[in-house]
Amino acid sequence: MKPRFAIGVDFGATTVKTGLVSSAGKILYQNKLPTNGHSGPSAVIKQIEASVRDALSRADGKKTAGIGIGSPGVVDDHGVVKSPPNIPQWDEVPLARTIGKIFPRHRIKVENDANAAAIAESRFGAGKKYPNFLFVIWGTGVGGGIILNNRIYRGPTGGAGEIGHISIDYNGAECNCGNRGCVEAYIGQRYLSQRTTEKLKSRPDSKILELVNGDQSKLEPMYLAQAARQGDQLAREMLTEAGEMLGVAIAAVMNVMDLRVSIIGGGISAAGDFVIEAIEQSVRSRVLKPLRPGIKVLQARLGNDAGILGAAGLVL
Repeated sequence: MKPRFAIGVDFGATTVKTGLVSSAGKILYQNKLPTNGHSGPSAVIKQIEASVRDALSRADGKKTAGIGIGSPGVVDDHGVVKSPPNIPQWDEVPLARTIGKIFPRHRIKVENDANAAAIAESRFGAGKKYPNFLFVIWGTGVGGGIILNNRIYRGPTGGAGEIGHISIDYNGAECNCGNRGCVEAYIGQRYLSQRTTEKLKSRPDSKILELVNGDQSKLEPMYLAQAARQGDQLAREMLTEAGEMLGVAIAAVMNVMDLRVSIIGGGISAAGDFVIEAIEQSVRSRVLKPLRPGIKVLQARLGNDAGILGAAGLVL
């Protein structure tokens, strides 16, 4: 079969990453530009346009199947992006239609970025052997995607898979979404950083302080993950506790959806096997007994490439 090619765009609050991708899941070329999200939707669209034009110029005569875009926020069936976090002045933007006018000869598909990453793991990564799984992306926040019969499950309006907003304590910490006790309010960047800062008062020997050069205002989950890989006990304790909390939310989804497999991506998932083990033990202890024998919690394989690969997979 003749190989096919597509453009995949992964845009977030800070960067637009775009690649030329083959149907075998190989990124042949990629670029990165600032999102310029602080300037509103039109500025973001200009950056997407520039990055796509650059990637198309590297196609070297290869015919592209289309342009796929992974976007933060809820994305409806028509490619309208609704209220992406951390991008001001963006309520509802018809991104697919707008990009389609700029590139009228190309098929355009837009999907939520976590869903796009789930698609990437399903087609090219850790989910290739599993037709049904829950994908979780754990970094600054907690997002997710549900793969059923090798296809993304979007729900009636495109909002399915928001595992970060499952409440694990109905009267718990307030979340940015307005709810209380969401798992993201406990294991997202803000909470982990705050809780670690408190713990560091009695653990001044932690490698975490060394990694942030003593400036705790710079504390982010990636430093916890880095410290944990270096054997720091406090970092391991914090991430183990957070993994147990995430397992509570995953178990709820598995009980509702009759799923057995969860794939964990995002920067924190790479902290070490102990994090995946903590999540799996938590899930096993909470799912219904008949589900337990098939439970698997796996680390995602595609890392930072998942967004581009999944976006391209929308049109390949």
